[in-house]
Amino acid sequence: MDFYAHVAVRGAALGVGLGADPEAWEAALGATFLDVPGGGFLRRDYGLVEINFSPDLPRRQGQMSCFGFGVKVQRLLYGQSPTTVPPPLSREYGEFAPRVPFIELRAAILGLGHMIELDKHNTSRDMDCYRVSASAARIHVVTDPDPYGSGDPDPHGHQRGDVWSVDVW
Repeated sequence: MDFYAHVAVRGAALGVGLGADPEAWEAALGATFLDVPGGGFLRRDYGLVEINFSPDLPRRQGQMSCFGFGVKVQRLLYGQSPTTVPPPLSREYGEFAPRVPFIELRAAILGLGHMIELDKHNTSRDMDCYRVSASAARIHVVTDPDPYGSGDPDPHGHQRGDVWSVDVW
């Protein structure tokens, strides 16, 4: 829970956040990732953490910087390995639970002195979006675990109130 709360209030993972270059992220999270370039941008996928980079200012031609990243909590339901949870995160925070109840994350964030409010402009039929005060973070929370009506919700899958992702933009 500490990791998610720190990302939500600090806008950084292991001290790296918006504006950092790919090398800084690699130094923090390790060298096991998948790079997906396209359209002049770069998406770096560490499993639990996904980072988006864009070309930096013209005077720094050829360099990229982070313009947003997300902690993709939903991916933990499908197992944990060094390709899902980067080893530096496991060393710092221990084992990650496959589900994160929003009520617990909310309490942790409030305990750090930040407020959380519903972001009505980014809420959908199956997800609520919450903003964290004094932060660029948005927390997406499952409101409908079966949004397409394909059957009974999976008791081992996402549940109403689970955190789907923590995104920093």
